[in-house]
This record gives sequence, structure tokens and C-alpha cells, in this order.
Amino acid sequence: MVIIDAQIHVWSPDVSTRPWLPGSTPRAQGSACSAEQVLRVMDDAGVDRTVLVPPSWIGDDNTDALDAARRWPDRFAVMGRFDPTARDAEARLQRWREQPGMRGMRFTFHLPPSSGWLADGSLDWFWAAAERVELPLMVSVPGQPGKIAGIAQRHPRLRFILDHMARPHGLKDAAAFADLDDLLALARHSNMAVKVSSIPSYSTESYPFRGLDTYLQRIHEAFGARRMLWGTDYTRLPVPYRDAVRHVREGMSFLSAGDREWVAGRACAEWVGWKI
Repeated sequence: MVIIDAQIHVWSPDVSTRPWLPGSTPRAQGSACSAEQVLRVMDDAGVDRTVLVPPSWIGDDNTDALDAARRWPDRFAVMGRFDPTARDAEARLQRWREQPGMRGMRFTFHLPPSSGWLADGSLDWFWAAAERVELPLMVSVPGQPGKIAGIAQRHPRLRFILDHMARPHGLKDAAAFADLDDLLALARHSNMAVKVSSIPSYSTESYPFRGLDTYLQRIHEAFGARRMLWGTDYTRLPVPYRDAVRHVREGMSFLSAGDREWVAGRACAEWVGWKI
């Protein structure tokens, strides 16, 4: 079984030559996380590949992630950050996957300046252009998955991957899944997948986080294993990385052996176009 972690951040320290976004330090998940550090925990836990996702606090800087993908192309791919309001945005989008290791884009639509873009129409050109070039998008919309529904319906060939099951921040157990029906309603759109990532962060329990099984099973019943991308968001995990990996290997007892293979890695490989 190939295991692909669908989300880990790598980033460099906040220095004058490569400053983070102003005011972003409080939400940072540490001072830095290198690709070498990620490789060590991957090797220790038996993870084959990881999709690197540059974190929001460093802005639209994909340098560290792309460097890692260049150095270890069989281990890392990148879903990069992108500014669709930049003057050269359209031209950059057309060339996006010419960058070695780059598979698509990732947006944090719950944070400024992008928090209004889903509703103000300013990205209408972008959705159409991304659809034309078949560019997969990872989107963070915690507690507001419905904001993507209309866009997904208007652009049926544009692939969306909803980060962290679109769970609201700061909540755990039943409270974190109180609005799960809003997410499940999106399953009717075949171009929508769910990143079942950072699962331990939504539980007060230790491995195997049994209190979340009911919610994860409902996601599985609605979307199916081929639209579930497992991941950890390693740098914010409240448990050891090995426990998070063990969960996809041995937990979630509702998964058949075949479905487990899809959730553990095959779905991610298919949705971001990273052949196994």
C-alpha cells in the first residue's frame, strides 16, 4: 500500500531577506520546518510520499517546497500558493506546472486578503482558466464549505480538494463536526474531494481516535474512498506522527482493504496527477 501524506508544511525562519507576512507570527506552527525534518519522520513512519503545502504565514512563497521537490522528486510534490490578483496572474497560471514538482494550487479562503474572493466575483476569470488547464485546487474553507458549491457547479471539470474536511478551527469531537451535513451536501459534485487531514487535531482522544469514526464513516459513505485524501498537517499534530500514520494503516475499521489503499494514497495521487 502506497502511503501519501496529502499535506505537510515546510518553511524557513522569518528573516529580513525572506520575511513572513506582517502579523502572521501568532498562527505559525513553529519557527521553521525543513524538508530534511519531514523526510526523517516520513521514513520513520513508513510514508512513501508527501504533498508539500507552503503555509499561509509566509505568503505566496513556494521556494522551500519547490526546492524539496527538485531535490527529492520521488518523495515530494507541491500544491503551491498563488496570487490571482497579481498583474501577471493569468500568464503565471498558464505556466504553473512548468515548475518541476508543482501539481496545483492551494488557497486559504478563510484568511485575508482572500477571505472575500469567493463571493465578490473577482476570481471568475481564474476558475474558468484553471478549469481549462485542468489544474487541481486545494482550498481551506473551515466551517464554510458551502461557499465552494456554486463554483464547483459552474465549473464541473475544475477539481476541488477541501482541506481538513472543512472543519471549523479550534473545535474538537462532536462540536467540530456539528455542521458535517454542509460538507456532505457537496458530495453530489463529482469534482469535489475531501482531504481527511489532521484528524487527531479534532479529537480529545489518543490513537485510534474512535470518537471520530462515525463522522469519518459518514464522509466515506457520501464521497467514497476515491474522493478521500488522507493527510496529517504534521506540524500541528497533537500526537506523534507515527500515530497519525498508524490510523490510516489500521484505524477506520469501516474501510475495506481496497478502500484503505485509495484513502491512504491512491486518491491523492489521482487527484493531484502524481502517478504511482
